[in-house]
Amino acid sequence: MAKLTFYGGVKEIGGNKILLEDKGVRLFLDFGLSFCAMRKYFAGYLTPRNVNGIGDYLEFDILPRMEGLYKADRLKSCGIKQCETRVDGVLISHPHIDHIGCLSSLDENIPVYCGEISKLIIDAVEDATAGDNFGSHIYKTFHTGDVLKIGSLKIEPIHVDHSIPGAYGYIIHTSEGPVVYTGDLRMHGTRSDMTEDFIKAAKKAKPRILITEGTRVMPQDNRKNFTEKGVRDEIDRIISGTDKIVLATFYGRDLDRFRNFYEAAKAHKRKFVISMRLAYLLYKVREDKKFPIPDVMNDDVILVYKRRKKSGEYTEKDYQKWERIFLDKAVDYKYVSKNQPELIFNLDLFNFQELIDVRPEQGSPYIHSMSEPFSEEDINDELMHTWLDHFKLELHQVHASGHCAGEEIEDLVRRINPERLIPIHTEYPEMLKGIVKDTLIVEKNKEYVI
Repeated sequence: MAKLTFYGGVKEIGGNKILLEDKGVRLFLDFGLSFCAMRKYFAGYLTPRNVNGIGDYLEFDILPRMEGLYKADRLKSCGIKQCETRVDGVLISHPHIDHIGCLSSLDENIPVYCGEISKLIIDAVEDATAGDNFGSHIYKTFHTGDVLKIGSLKIEPIHVDHSIPGAYGYIIHTSEGPVVYTGDLRMHGTRSDMTEDFIKAAKKAKPRILITEGTRVMPQDNRKNFTEKGVRDEIDRIISGTDKIVLATFYGRDLDRFRNFYEAAKAHKRKFVISMRLAYLLYKVREDKKFPIPDVMNDDVILVYKRRKKSGEYTEKDYQKWERIFLDKAVDYKYVSKNQPELIFNLDLFNFQELIDVRPEQGSPYIHSMSEPFSEEDINDELMHTWLDHFKLELHQVHASGHCAGEEIEDLVRRINPERLIPIHTEYPEMLKGIVKDTLIVEKNKEYVI
């Protein structure tokens, strides 16, 4: 008997954790962190205690209470017996925290299946941050066109366009017929053709069940709907209208957005100063020869920003091993401050302190190119405005969502035409009722037979 159990992503955006069971095979589709639940129970210094393993997460139903799923050292005081793993794998759609953020708690004997670029991004994050972010799993990577076999399951990964490279949707062939999982996807990005490939393949499979995201399915979506091309056009317009430094904030793993600013810098004969974290991500992703990206080490447009560290003297020992790669081409706040009209300066939201050193000229444009509130790289909106007002910077909100608009999801469902629709990753799943006669609004932790 094939079954689905939804441990996350139910009437919330993100936190996807879906268990598929068939003929003795147990496979999770994503294993993400619920930002909604975390914000509900934790904030600021009130955080889950490491000393209690996963106990604090279990208390608030952020993680499923299951045997044979977690590492032994995460089961302290949890009332869950440690035993041999009972899960055959985790299939990752893409490396956003709301889809992979709980991997570190899993038994490391459970293999993780993901796209090649997803693995490189995970490696870059692990190298550039302290702590155990995702765990030391066995990773099995793939590209579109590969076929995965996990026990009796045959799985076709198919690329989709999203706000991070290496995103996939899946056609999973079960004993009861195909189950299609969209992951997160959009139609208005630079590679809408990849999402189109997925839709066509999913339709051809004639799925028994379609599990679709619905992030932007809501009563009223008031956000301005830029395409990625529209974002680029707006960036060009802003740069053309100023002789001052251009400050830019965007999600650090959105390489489409990086390209927009990079190409704009080239077109306007400016240098693009990026953070060391972004530089390292670019450096790692180039290992996948199928993914075109500028060579951060040799590109004349790209400069890398070095922040002051312990000694304040920019000595090599102050920097971590992965950062030292870029020191020869790195610039400091004095360079940025002195050459403001010639630069686009990538400033992530947790490094606003650099404004104190750079001293941008009053009226300099600040492009906030983020929108979705479910990001691990965002800060309080009021706090951001306080800093911008203090330095008298000119705010421009320019963003293209990583998700299909509500009407695009409806069109996607109609085109794929599944026997049954299960909307997740949305706060309003009931709004998709009626597109398919058999639409199931699932409950968290409840088992459903396919």
